[in-house]
Amino acid sequence: MAESNKVALITGGSKGIGYGIAEVLIGEGIFVAITSRSQESADRAAVSLNKIKDGYAIGIASDVRDLKSQEAAVEQVISKWGHLDYFIANAGVGHFAPIQELTAEQWNETIDINLTGVFFSAKASLAALTESKGYFINISSLAGTNFFPNGTAYNASKFGLVGFSQAMMMDVRSAGIKVTTIMPGSVATEFSNHQPSEKDAWKIQPEDIGQIVSDLIKLPARTLPSKIEVRPSVPK
Repeated sequence: MAESNKVALITGGSKGIGYGIAEVLIGEGIFVAITSRSQESADRAAVSLNKIKDGYAIGIASDVRDLKSQEAAVEQVISKWGHLDYFIANAGVGHFAPIQELTAEQWNETIDINLTGVFFSAKASLAALTESKGYFINISSLAGTNFFPNGTAYNASKFGLVGFSQAMMMDVRSAGIKVTTIMPGSVATEFSNHQPSEKDAWKIQPEDIGQIVSDLIKLPARTLPSKIEVRPSVPK
C-alpha cells in the first residue's frame, strides 16, 4: 500500500468501544487491524467492518497480557500494510466487588489486562510508531480519577493507566510520537456483561469515542491534548 495510506491497530476491537473506533476510522479511509483473544471473534468483526469499505479490516488473535503475542500482531500489520500509524490500546476488563470479596485472580486479571497489557502494547508498537511519527491512544476511564465502592481493582488499574500514559507521553514526544489518554464515563457497550439496549440511549455511544479519536489524529502536529475526560451530556 502507498505510504500515504494510514494504518491503525486496535486492541479489543471486536466489539464495544474498539469496534466503534474501527467503524469511524475505516469510514475515513484508514486501514484497521482489530485484535481479540479469539480469532473467531476477530474474524467475525472484520467481516462486518469490511462491509463499510472492502479490504480495510483484518482480525488478529492476540492477548494483551502476552508481549510476544502483541509483537506478532504488530508484525502482522506491518507485513500486511507496510507501516503502523495509530495504536489504540482499548482492551480492558472489569471486576467489581468489595475488597473483602475480590479474589486474587480477579485482581491479577484486571491489572494484567488494563495496565500491564498497555505497557506491552507500547513496547510492541513503539519502534513502528517512531518510524511513522505516529499516535498511541489509551482508552482509560473516569475511574482513573474518580474512585467508588467495589472498585479497588478497576480503580487501581485505571488510576495506574492514567499515570502510565502521561509519563509515557513525556518520554516519547521528543521522538515525534503523540500519546493521549481518553477517559470515558458511561458508554453503551457489552462491558462487564452488560447488554446494550434502547435504555442506554443517554450514554456515550462507541462511535462517539471513535469520533474523538478521529478528531485527535486530525489536529495540527504541534497540538497535543494529552488527557481527555468525556461524559454523557445529561446523566440519567
